[in-house]
Amino acid sequence: MHLVIDFHKSLKKIILLLCMNFLKSQNIPTDITDERLLQEYKQTADLAVLAKLYERYMHLVYGVCLKYLHDEELSKDAVMQIFEELIVKATRHDIKQFKPWLYVLSRNYCLMQLRSGKKMQTESLPDFMEFVDDAHLTDEREENIKALERCKEKLPSVQKVSIQLFYMDEKCYKEIVDETGYSINEVKSYIQNGKRNLKICLEKNRER
Repeated sequence: MHLVIDFHKSLKKIILLLCMNFLKSQNIPTDITDERLLQEYKQTADLAVLAKLYERYMHLVYGVCLKYLHDEELSKDAVMQIFEELIVKATRHDIKQFKPWLYVLSRNYCLMQLRSGKKMQTESLPDFMEFVDDAHLTDEREENIKALERCKEKLPSVQKVSIQLFYMDEKCYKEIVDETGYSINEVKSYIQNGKRNLKICLEKNRER
């Protein structure tokens, strides 16, 4: 029992230090890849290694949480809770690319909080609309964003409006119904068809 309590105390301390940006692991090279850090954590279960990896994307995780939860304190708590989930899930999953996988983990955590707490209607973002580190946009990412905008403009107006309101403006079904006059079934249909058409359009762009 004491070992369990001590473990949780140590875990909370590590998470707190991480979130306060005081965790400085001098024994871990800063240029080591995500894949190497992840593999080392799986082999050693060293929380400092996992914390070093998480530290790289913690500001992005916080951004995702703030986007969904709309509360700074809840988002800070979520960053810590997601790290706790990561301790177990990082060893159980075959993770090919850590950053997009962490995004999905963060998004799903927030969606679960919304569903269980506020009972809000929401829907997962399409896979092709992953989070972007705005401070470090790559040329490829910029082109992907431009392609998404071009494809969105090609959608039928009802789909374009519904996609814009639901994903970009983060409005729920009821708000879209009130704003557009569409029925709730129409809104759901326009969003689903719009997602499908966007995906098809983006895939065609990649093939060129």
